Amino acid sequence: MDKIRLMEKYEDFSNALERLSEVLERDENDSIVVDACIQRFEFTYELSWKLLKAFLSYSGISDEINTPRQVFKSAYSFGLLEDGKVWIEMIEDRNLTSHTYDQKIAKMIFEKIKEKYYPAFFKLREKLSEELKYESWFRSKNTQ
Repeated sequence: MDKIRLMEKYEDFSNALERLSEVLERDENDSIVVDACIQRFEFTYELSWKLLKAFLSYSGISDEINTPRQVFKSAYSFGLLEDGKVWIEMIEDRNLTSHTYDQKIAKMIFEKIKEKYYPAFFKLREKLSEELKYESWFRSKNTQ
């Protein structure tokens, strides 16, 4: 994984997170908003674990991790994620959104997105932003 591809993945994740933020600002009593939020959550989730996988590979931590669960566990161990349980719960809810549709489950997941998952994604973006800035600074200092 090269730095340019890693930064592209970071930008894709950041853009998806912004799109998720937009829908969270809308009226949650509108079922279309709930559906849109869940769809944007799914995109953001997929991009988050693939970004983490790329970051871990780029950092030399592991190329052998291939599932979201493995990625989240490694990222948690490396200190990229604050609450590993939230990310494991996210896997379960992501699977629910893919395989069933029930209005009660959708509303429950919408609330979790708002209360738990969006803040976790936001913290991840901040953490990776810091890591990538530090890494760029460190490499520039060591090449002078």
